[in-house]
Amino acid sequence: MISTLGAPMVPTIAREQQVSLSAAQWLLTSTLLAGAIAGPVLGRLGDGPRRRAAIQGALVCVLAGSVLAATAPGLALLLVGRTLQGAGMGLLPLAIAVAREHLPAQRMRTGIASLSVTTSVGAGIGYPLTGLIAQHLDYRAGFWFAALLSAGALVVVKWAVPAGSSTPRRPLDLTGAVLLCTGLAVLLLGMSQGAAWGLLSGATLGCLVAGVAVLTAWVIYSLRAAYPLVDLRLMGNRAVLAANATALLTGVGMYGVLSLVNLYTQVPAGAGYGFHLSLTATGLVLLPMSLGSMLANRLASALVARFGPHRILPLGSLVITLDLTLLSQWRDGLPLLVLGTFLLGAGVGAAYAVMPLLIVRHVPQSETGSATSFNQVLRTVGGSIGSAAISAIMLAHTPAGADVPQNTAYTTALLVTAGAAFLGCLTAITLPPRRTPATPVVDTGRLSPSTPSRPQQCPSGTVRDGSGLREIRAGKDQP
Repeated sequence: MISTLGAPMVPTIAREQQVSLSAAQWLLTSTLLAGAIAGPVLGRLGDGPRRRAAIQGALVCVLAGSVLAATAPGLALLLVGRTLQGAGMGLLPLAIAVAREHLPAQRMRTGIASLSVTTSVGAGIGYPLTGLIAQHLDYRAGFWFAALLSAGALVVVKWAVPAGSSTPRRPLDLTGAVLLCTGLAVLLLGMSQGAAWGLLSGATLGCLVAGVAVLTAWVIYSLRAAYPLVDLRLMGNRAVLAANATALLTGVGMYGVLSLVNLYTQVPAGAGYGFHLSLTATGLVLLPMSLGSMLANRLASALVARFGPHRILPLGSLVITLDLTLLSQWRDGLPLLVLGTFLLGAGVGAAYAVMPLLIVRHVPQSETGSATSFNQVLRTVGGSIGSAAISAIMLAHTPAGADVPQNTAYTTALLVTAGAAFLGCLTAITLPPRRTPATPVVDTGRLSPSTPSRPQQCPSGTVRDGSGLREIRAGKDQP
């Protein structure tokens, strides 16, 4: 919900702070960059006994950033506050790691699936609330609302989340963190500001080339590191690779619909298309996304229990593809847009419910936070690619001297993002796991040669010990 505070309030903040829209857009960019940096680091810190402290630390950053943004006298401090809020984008992988370790086996699948769709459900609820705040109240009220939410979350975490973890502590890969975070930050900066700087400008191309170069260096380093920030060897697993590639491509479609519906519904009167809706009304058009996500989440969980996650993953991307294709041809009535946001929620709910399930089935417990945070980073990168592509298409279809693009810009943008979502569907189909374990793999940690090989006791699951894999059910060892 807090992540939705940026986009609808940018024009309001630009007007009240007396700055240009391009300057106010940094309220979105700063949060995006902070989230990309915080995600992998928090994911690794969460894979160990410091998990609850990492969650609390991120929430403290969000709380401090919300208060700072609510009280900031100028744009500079407001940007600092929004940057601190970006730490909250790394919380979802930590919640999934908690669920994997502490939920009973029979509830773990549905628990993780429910957590995974909080992004779309929160956005669907947050957009109308943010629109209402931006239209009828001072924008600072929105940040006070964010402070209240994060303070409440801190209380819940203190009360509900266990303090420790059975995963052993391991050193934080500082070199890998610097390389990955720098590469992501520079790459996302070029994508998010490409439209403002010029797609072929030296600044944009320089950021893209530098980002790719630094990320390449990070990959080479991580493959040789003893304790990498993200274990890329695990990312090569076919199931994990399918989840990550689909996250990247589906992210283009998801953020494409959100952005395009936001723009289309608010097109000024006289343009010949659009609806000239207020921020509050636009938020209500996006509200059905939450309902679609929740319904699809329940349905996907039931289908996963019967058919397995790798067979359900393509369905989410396929629904998003169909949704974008339909909107590209028919969007003249508000009921069509409402249906479109509902189908978006359904597609995202199904896909995002399955992705972490595929990952936790194929990575050790000690890598849950790191692996799922990398998946979330790829969703963010996909969203940035989608936003950059949409900005370029809108610019290309805007006549000289005009402020509003032609209606064909939306048709082109929707078809392009539909193509990306369809590629995600094909990827999920062509990269099924060769073998899906019946239960998640649990890594008991590294054992020294002199340490007796003792499997970790757990209610249900698969453990690694010195002699190989053994399954434990109801306290009984079964080969």
